[in-house]
Amino acid sequence: MKRTLLLAAAIMLFTASCKQNNASDRIDDANLAKAEVEQTAATTNAYPEIKFDREAHDFGNIGNNERVETEFNVTNTGKADLIIINAQASCGCTVPEYQKTPIKPGETSKLKVAFVTPSVGQQQKTVTLTTNTQKGEEILTIKANVAPKQ
Repeated sequence: MKRTLLLAAAIMLFTASCKQNNASDRIDDANLAKAEVEQTAATTNAYPEIKFDREAHDFGNIGNNERVETEFNVTNTGKADLIIINAQASCGCTVPEYQKTPIKPGETSKLKVAFVTPSVGQQQKTVTLTTNTQKGEEILTIKANVAPKQ
């Protein structure tokens, strides 16, 4: 009798734990959309292609803690929607702002980069874009010569 009761409890526990770990319950809609775009691109060989008006910007001489900004033009020259998944700066003194919605083929978007630093001398920072292009990653560079604090 005890064995039967113990076996029944084990089966119920196993069944309940399987229902809670259903993989489909953990799928995020954003990740699903991204996966569908990547799957479509892979099967049709229709990847987006990214083109910049320039890949580096030199602010020249700037003051200590002076905030400067620039904009990079980002154009989708491919045949599928371009998605910028993330834009990560190499340090906290550089802040990128980018379009969160897909950039259609032939469209151009702006990527704004703000820079302010207390460091002195020649500075060079990067912004790494994670995209749904075949390459998957692009790097933009900004430079400035920061004057000493007065």
